[in-house]
Amino acid sequence: MIVLIKILQVILALSVLILIHEFGHFIFAKMFRIRVEKFYLFFDAGFALFRFKPKNSETEYGIGWLPLGGYCKIAGMIDESMDTEALKSEPKPWEFRSKPAWQRLLVMFGGVLFNFIFAFIVYIGILAGWGESYISNDESCIYVNELAYEMGFRNGDRILKFDDYTPERFEMLQADMARQTARKATVLRDGDTLDIYIDQNMIGEVLNSPGMFDLAIPFVVDTVPATSPNHLAGLMRGDRITAVDGHPVEYLQDSRALLADYKGGSVDITVIRDTDTLLVPVQVDTNGLMGIYASMPGVKTKEYSVISAIPAGIRHTFTTIGGYLQDIKLVFTPSTEAYKSVGSFIAMGQIFPAAWDWYRFLNILALLSIMLGVMNLLPIPALDGGHMLFTLYEMITGRKPSDKFLAGAQVIGMILLFAIMILAFGNDIGRLMR
Repeated sequence: MIVLIKILQVILALSVLILIHEFGHFIFAKMFRIRVEKFYLFFDAGFALFRFKPKNSETEYGIGWLPLGGYCKIAGMIDESMDTEALKSEPKPWEFRSKPAWQRLLVMFGGVLFNFIFAFIVYIGILAGWGESYISNDESCIYVNELAYEMGFRNGDRILKFDDYTPERFEMLQADMARQTARKATVLRDGDTLDIYIDQNMIGEVLNSPGMFDLAIPFVVDTVPATSPNHLAGLMRGDRITAVDGHPVEYLQDSRALLADYKGGSVDITVIRDTDTLLVPVQVDTNGLMGIYASMPGVKTKEYSVISAIPAGIRHTFTTIGGYLQDIKLVFTPSTEAYKSVGSFIAMGQIFPAAWDWYRFLNILALLSIMLGVMNLLPIPALDGGHMLFTLYEMITGRKPSDKFLAGAQVIGMILLFAIMILAFGNDIGRLMR
């Protein structure tokens, strides 16, 4: 069931984003009276699952069988269909190639523009409906995995800076370190400030090691729900658990391995309440949990009206675009080995929640819309960015590339895209095998 829910979310997200992107091309083509021959969700590649052409319409609409994208076939344009037959005749007034360069540029940019506008709208809706909650880095400490420990970080460290950059959000620490290609982290440890020098050869591992910096959660009781096996154990809000069966625990994460030895049984825990130290017997369920909610440190929440959500949503969109551009730069820097983090639909499925959650789904949808927009801006033939590059060259030099050159560039671009897809699927399969 979990796999099915994730697959449905991936298909829905892709469908929405493809339609938004292609509609951007479609609307600008129509605006400049360019004929659109096909508007398809997914590729038909020989046959379509569904197709129809309204009466008196020049456009055929349909759904293809190959869910690797979609397309808007514009008359007189060399695209992924590689249909060059129409180019052998004289240009028609309604064809893409007959229009001024600035109009062709806007048609190409339309898909990216609509992806970014869609992200604006989604983020504005999220902020107006749910507000914004995040964990501040000001007072939050880290709980490290093996890679972070190897790099010199320790449980309880508070990260102050990466080089000269001061991180604001705790959940972005790992991404910030990679994006800044930081050479030094300044941390606060046991009241002292010290520098940790970062080996640049480990940036690739940073990108492929999720959970480097977990939030170190002091084991302070927030609530004990009625469904907990310890609802009547006598624990109170504010109690600090300092030991399990005599073994000291500083953070909630320290207790997990200890409690695992008492699954389905009971154990004594040491609790500090005000100035008193208590020994409390508790039950441990079959999952190795006590059913206790700990207090979360550093959580900040901002509420927005519909009006105030508009500039905040726009700022958030541009911040996300900037962050993803930094990610792209890392991918194209071989020394970081960031290319190993490139993923396909398999990786995409893993980021969606196992149960339906509109808040998380919409956040992921907005992020993917930005990623799709930025990816299409890359100056690779077969992508919008490649077409835009050639059009800008024409506008600057006054010389239009030949149809033969554009067809050849399209083939090269498609080969590059297939290579990237193979890399992405290979990375995903490798991660699954590991």
